[in-house]
Amino acid sequence: MGFASIADTVAIENEMPWSAREVPVTLHQMLAGTAQKHGGRNAISFQLLSGPTDKAETLTWAELYARSCQAANLFRSLGVGEGDVVAMVMPNCNETALTLLGGAIAGIVNPINPLLEPEQIAAILRETKAKVVVTLKAFPKTDVGQKTKEAVRHAPGVTHVLEVDLNRYLTPPKSWIVPLVRPKNDGTAHATYLDFNKELRRQPTSLNFADSTEDRVAAYFHTGGTTGMPKVAQHRYSGIIYNGWLGGTLLYTPEDNVICPLPLFHVFACHVILMACIYSGAHVVFPTPAGYRGEGVFDNFWKLVERWKVSFIITVPTAISALMQRPVDADVSTVKTSFSGSAPLPLELFKRFESATDVTIVEGYGLTEATCLVTVNPVEGQKKVGSVGIRFPYTDVRVFKEVDGAPVECGTDEIGEICISSPGVFAGNTYTEADKNAKLYHHGKYLRTGDLGRIDADQYLWITGRAKDLIIRGGHNIDPAEIEEALLMHPDVAFAGAIGQPDAHAGEIPCAYVELVAGGTVTAAELEAHCRTNVHERAAQPKYIEVLGELPKTAVGKVFKPDLRKRAITRVYNAALAEAGLNAQVVSVIDDKKRGLVAQIGRTGVLHDDEVGHVLGAFTRPWDWAE
Repeated sequence: MGFASIADTVAIENEMPWSAREVPVTLHQMLAGTAQKHGGRNAISFQLLSGPTDKAETLTWAELYARSCQAANLFRSLGVGEGDVVAMVMPNCNETALTLLGGAIAGIVNPINPLLEPEQIAAILRETKAKVVVTLKAFPKTDVGQKTKEAVRHAPGVTHVLEVDLNRYLTPPKSWIVPLVRPKNDGTAHATYLDFNKELRRQPTSLNFADSTEDRVAAYFHTGGTTGMPKVAQHRYSGIIYNGWLGGTLLYTPEDNVICPLPLFHVFACHVILMACIYSGAHVVFPTPAGYRGEGVFDNFWKLVERWKVSFIITVPTAISALMQRPVDADVSTVKTSFSGSAPLPLELFKRFESATDVTIVEGYGLTEATCLVTVNPVEGQKKVGSVGIRFPYTDVRVFKEVDGAPVECGTDEIGEICISSPGVFAGNTYTEADKNAKLYHHGKYLRTGDLGRIDADQYLWITGRAKDLIIRGGHNIDPAEIEEALLMHPDVAFAGAIGQPDAHAGEIPCAYVELVAGGTVTAAELEAHCRTNVHERAAQPKYIEVLGELPKTAVGKVFKPDLRKRAITRVYNAALAEAGLNAQVVSVIDDKKRGLVAQIGRTGVLHDDEVGHVLGAFTRPWDWAE
C-alpha cells in the first residue's frame, strides 16, 4: 500500500473506513494469524552481548506464539484476569517480549522503566494495583532485581514476583562465574518469588482460557514526558492493533529485518516496532538488555547491521549523534531507511548521518497518551527535515488556540496546541486517574498533547515547543525551542536544554544547559555570545549557560528537563541564601504531586525561620524545610 503524500492518506481512508477494515480484535488474534502465515520465519532475536559474533537467541513466529501463550497461561494461573495487572520491570530480552504479549493477552500489562528509583516503581505498582511483577533475578552489573524487590516491599497488592535469569544467554566460562558473583536478592515476605522460565515450561503452548471477545484495556504505560511525575496511560487492543497495522501495512514486509536498540518498556519499541513486526511478519532484533546504552553497542553497531542484514534502523537523536562519532565499518547496503523519534533532530546531524551512511532518516511523532503514532515523514515521498511529517491514515491532527476560553482552530502555519483524534486515543479515559483526564480534550475527542506546533500548506506538522514548557518572563512567553535551536547551530554543541530559572523579579528568566560533541571546546561565555547573535528575541537570550559532561536524558533520548529545573532551582536559591548571609542551603528538590518542584531547605548553622522565608519568598517556586 503506497504512502507517499497526504493524498495517499486520504485515498486509504476513502477506500474503507477504519471501522470497516478487517483487522484482529485482540492481540492474541493478531499474533496467532502471523504465526499461522509465517510460522517458520524469524520473529525476534536477542543477544546479551554486543559483539557481531556473540551468542544470540532467535524465536520463530511459531515459537513466539507458543511461548506467549505459555506466559499468558502462567499469568492466569497466578490469578490475573482481564482487569488485573502484570507489571514488568525489565530491560530488553526475549522474556521481556513474552511478558508484554502474554501479559496483554491474559490481563493488563504494565511495563515500568527499570531505571526509575524504587519509590517511583512502587508508586506505579500501587497506582496500577499490580498483582504480578516480572523482573530480573539478581545479575552482575545491574540492580534492577534489587530495586524491584525494594519497590515490591512497598506495594502490598503484589502477590507473585517472577524472576528472569539472564545467565542463560551466556556461554561458559562466563556462565559459570555468574552464580559465584551474583548479588543476593532474597524475596519479600508478602510476595511469592518464582523462576519465570521454569514456571513457563509447565504451561501448555496454546491458550487454556477463552480469549477476550471484544476491545478492552490491555496495557498501562507510564508517561516518559519531561514535565512532572509519571502519569499512567491506558491502551486498548484497538490502539495497539492500529499501531501494528500502520507499521505492518505501510512500512514493513515479512522480508524485513529491523534493529531496535530501544527499550521495550517504551511505546516506540513496543507498539511501533514489536506490534508492527507482529502485524507484518518482519523480524526484529534487540541487541543487549540496555539497547543503545549497552556496552559496545555503538562501537559494534554497523557490524550488527551487517550481521542481521538490517533493512530498518530504529533510533533517536542522541544515538545518531553517538553513531556519527564512529566510522561506518561494515556493509550496510541492506539498510533502506532509519526511523528517528522521541525528540527533534538537528539539521546538521541529519546531513552528517545521510552523508556517512547513504541512508535517509525519517522523522516521526507520537506520544504515549495516543498509544503512539501520529505523523511521519513519508518513506517514499517528500521529507521536510525538521518537520514530523504528515498524519497517518485515520488520525486527525488539529492545531487549536484558546480564545476567550474556547478552542479555535488555527490557520495554516499558525502556532497553537497540537490536538489529535485517532483509533489510538482513548477519549475520556487516557489516564488511569480520572482527575488527570479533566480538560484534556477539545470537543470531547481531540487529545491535547501539550505540544506547540503548526501545520503548513502541504499538511506537514512542525513541532515548535511544549505548551507546559514555556518560559514565562514577566508575563512574556518564551519558547525554549528558539534558544535550543540557536545553541544547536554551534558545531561544538551536541544537545541543548533551555528552561526558565527562578528569578525574584521576572518570575523566570531563560537559562540553558548544553552537552558538547566529542572534542568540543566551546565555553559557556562563548555560547552566551553566540546566543546574543543567534537568538533574535532579546528577552529570550539565556542569562546563564552551563556546559555539562552529559545532559540528563530519558531512556529514549529526550533531554530530561525536570533534572535541569532542579539543578537551576538549587543554584539560584543557594546563591540567594548565600548573598543574604544565611546559614541555609538547598539539600534537595522534590517533585510534589500537587505543587510541582519544591526546594527542600536545610540549616547549616544558627538561623531564624523567617529569614529564609523573606529571601525565598521573592521567588514563585515553593520551598519547605527538609525533614
